Amino acid sequence: MTTGEVSRRTLADELAAGVVDLIYSQGLEPGAQMDTVRALAERFEVAVPTLREALRRLEAMGVVVLRHGSGVYVGANVHRSVLPNPHSQLLTAERLIDLLEARRVIEPPIAAQAARVRDAEGSALLSEKLAEAEQCLTHERDRLWLVNLDFHRALAHTAGNAVLAEVVDSIVLVHAHEQKEILRLHGNESEDFAEHRTITRAVLDGDVDGAYRATHDHLTNVIEAIRARDQGTEI
Repeated sequence: MTTGEVSRRTLADELAAGVVDLIYSQGLEPGAQMDTVRALAERFEVAVPTLREALRRLEAMGVVVLRHGSGVYVGANVHRSVLPNPHSQLLTAERLIDLLEARRVIEPPIAAQAARVRDAEGSALLSEKLAEAEQCLTHERDRLWLVNLDFHRALAHTAGNAVLAEVVDSIVLVHAHEQKEILRLHGNESEDFAEHRTITRAVLDGDVDGAYRATHDHLTNVIEAIRARDQGTEI
């Protein structure tokens, strides 16, 4: 990987923007049922798996809800004031590192607060997302990046502060495409999961300093891994 372009926006990114535009143009509100996945795929003239990937990205942002055996529904976050920009710039190593460094400033104190407060609903969600990520390591690896987004969102919710949760939501959801690229470039999904497990244990144990350290170290390790890839060295 060079310090220039990392990857271009994929068809799934464009489809996700198209689905959001469709929801707005049809005036659909949260809870409204949309066309089936197959019908949407036909509408956008793409294969069903490609359309499903776009819907999964929107599901991670709470823009749509996929109900097995039922269909596609408009999600609660469809009217968020901040959604991913469909015309965002191409990804570069510098942009990814800037994002991670911003997260390293913001998230460790939030993790410490989470360990101090241990909001019950957030704690349960944190454990749930960690277990889901473990399942993804052996099944559905293509979903792991989405589950990891939800893990960091759950961590913020465990801090028991709605504004902090919204801040993290905005960071990880608006930059969802970058988060997927970060996981791909990091390359060690098992190590990433192990660090998430360490963070979870510290939070649930009420270890404030440990939660801060584990989150800071986790983001630092990811930054260093991407820098190493950028310099052409092995991780």
